[in-house]
Amino acid sequence: MAELASTARIEPTEARKVAFAAFVGTALEWYDYFLYGTAASIVFDRLYFATEDPAVATLAAFASFAIGFVARPVGGVIFGHLGDRIGRRRCLLVTVTLISVVTGLIGLLPDFVSIGLAAPLLLTALRVLQGIAVGGEWGGAVTLAVEHAPPEQRGRFAALPQIGSPVGTLLSSGGFYLVAMLPDSSFDAWGWRLPFLAAFPLLGVALYLRRRVGESPLFERMLAEHDRASVPALELFRTAWRQVLIGVAASLIGIGGFYLLTTFVISYGSGTLGLPKSLMLIATLVAAAAEVVTLIFGGRLADRFSPGKVCLWGGVVSALVAFPVFWMIDTRNPVLVVIAVTLGINCLSIPYAVSGSLLAGLFPVHLRYSGVAISSNLSGTLSGFVPLAASALLLAGDHRSWPVAALLLTLALITALGGLLGHQHTRP
Repeated sequence: MAELASTARIEPTEARKVAFAAFVGTALEWYDYFLYGTAASIVFDRLYFATEDPAVATLAAFASFAIGFVARPVGGVIFGHLGDRIGRRRCLLVTVTLISVVTGLIGLLPDFVSIGLAAPLLLTALRVLQGIAVGGEWGGAVTLAVEHAPPEQRGRFAALPQIGSPVGTLLSSGGFYLVAMLPDSSFDAWGWRLPFLAAFPLLGVALYLRRRVGESPLFERMLAEHDRASVPALELFRTAWRQVLIGVAASLIGIGGFYLLTTFVISYGSGTLGLPKSLMLIATLVAAAAEVVTLIFGGRLADRFSPGKVCLWGGVVSALVAFPVFWMIDTRNPVLVVIAVTLGINCLSIPYAVSGSLLAGLFPVHLRYSGVAISSNLSGTLSGFVPLAASALLLAGDHRSWPVAALLLTLALITALGGLLGHQHTRP
C-alpha cells in the first residue's frame, strides 16, 4: 500500500504491541461469539427453544445464531463511521466492552422453564447486541494492526488478529468440554453458564492491553491533512462498491466455512451420527490448535506472494477437500472425524489468514475502517445462515451429507474468485 510506504517511520516495538493487543481483543471477541455457536448446538435448542420436535428446536437455535450475523453490518457501519471519523483506538475500547458485557449477561439469563417466551426473545436481543459489537471489532483491530505495521510485513501483522479466532475457539470449546463433563442435570442447570460468565474477568485483561496502545499513525496523519469523509459508508458504496463485493467474496470461506465445520458439524456429529459431544468438541480443539500454525504461515506467504494469490490458492485447496472431509466424518471413526475437521478448518484458514491484509489493501485510509468492517460483515451476514442452510440441506437430502459438502465447495470457489479479483484491485 502506497500510504504505508509514505508515512513516517513506524517503530517495530509499537507495531508488535498494537498487534498483540489486537490479537488479545479478537481472541476475547471470538471466544464470546463462538460460545454462542457451541451453545446453540448443544444447549439453547433444549433450554430456550424447546419444542416437541428436536429438529425444529435446532433450526430455531441456529436461526437465533444467524440473527447475530444480520446485526454485524449495522455494527460495521456504526463503528466504521466512528473509526474513520474519531479514531480506531476509541472504537475498539467500546466494542470489546460491549461484546463482553453482553456475553456475561447471556450466562445470567433465565431459561424457557423459568420465564417462558421471554427467554428466547431476550436471548435473541442479546445476540443482536453481540453482533453489533463484533461488527465493529474485527475491522478496527485489523485496520489498527495493518496501519502500525512496517510495509513489508503487513501480512504477518494482519494475521495476528486472525489468530484470535482459533484461540477463541480453544477457549470456548475447551470451556464447554470441561463443563460437559458434569452430570447432565448440573450441566443444564448451571454448568453451561460458566464459560459465558468468564467473559467478565477476561474483559479486564483486554481493556488493560488496549488502553496501552496508541492511535494509528496513518489516521493521525489523515486528521492533520483534514482528509475525512463526512459519511464514510456513503462514499464507500459510491466510489468503492466493487472492492466491497470483492471483500465479501474473499472473506466467505473463512467465516461461513468455519461455522459450517464447527457449529453445524458439532450438531451433525452428535445429533445425526450419534457421536459423543465430547468427541466433536475435541475435534474443534485439535483443529484450532493446528490453525494457529496455519495462520502464522499464511501471513508470511502473503508478504512473499501477495494476499490475493494466497487467498486464491486457499480457496482452491478448500474446494478440493470439501467432499473428502464429510466422507471421513460419515465413517463415525473417531480418529478420522478429528482428522477431517482439522483438515477442513486448516485449509479454509489459508484464505482467512490473509483476509485482513487483503481487505485493508482494497480501501484508502479515509475509508479503510468502514471498508474492512462493512465488507467482512456483509460476508459474515451470509455466513451466519450457513449452519441453518446446512441443516435444511441435511433434512432435504434425507440426512445425507453430500448437499452440505456441495455447499462448502461453493463457498470455497467464491472465495477463490474473490482472491483472484482482490489481487487485481489491491493497492500497490
